[in-house]
Amino acid sequence: MSKAIGMIEFKTTATGITAADAMVKTSEVEIVEAQTVCPGKYIAIITGDLSAVKAAVDAAVTTYEDKCIDSFVLGNPHESLFPAMYGTTQIEGISALGILETYDAASIIEAADQAAKTAIVDVIELRIAKGMCGKSYMLLTGEVSAVEASIEKAKQLVASKGMYLDSSVIAHPDQRMIDSIL
Repeated sequence: MSKAIGMIEFKTTATGITAADAMVKTSEVEIVEAQTVCPGKYIAIITGDLSAVKAAVDAAVTTYEDKCIDSFVLGNPHESLFPAMYGTTQIEGISALGILETYDAASIIEAADQAAKTAIVDVIELRIAKGMCGKSYMLLTGEVSAVEASIEKAKQLVASKGMYLDSSVIAHPDQRMIDSIL
């Protein structure tokens, strides 16, 4: 039994809530977050054993496929994802800053997991479609080469789904810039 997280992203709140309800009725999973995000989409993030999360996400997506924007299941998600989602990551010094932006909510979490597993980086923040018209972004830090490798790998993943918007790596960002975004 391995730990996993899964997410659904739907075009409408009504379908999203109904699909989230179906997920928890399908399998023994816990809702981590379920809410309306910009622009009136609905996301639900669940956790549990890999097989339970997969069954729950599959049931929701299959039943409401016509209104599903995106979904994923991640087995053994990187431990930095949840602090980054909730803005509780503690960072001491930023050598390089990586930024990746997507058109949707689900792919940014997958991208962050991929980036964190690619090189030694710290995921600072995951902004999931809140106040961004449905777009999402992540911030990460580490040594310049590690950040570049992580952003490139995450970019490839998101681009393969057609959800890549933009990315950047800033070597040695100015402290005033860091203070303004953190």
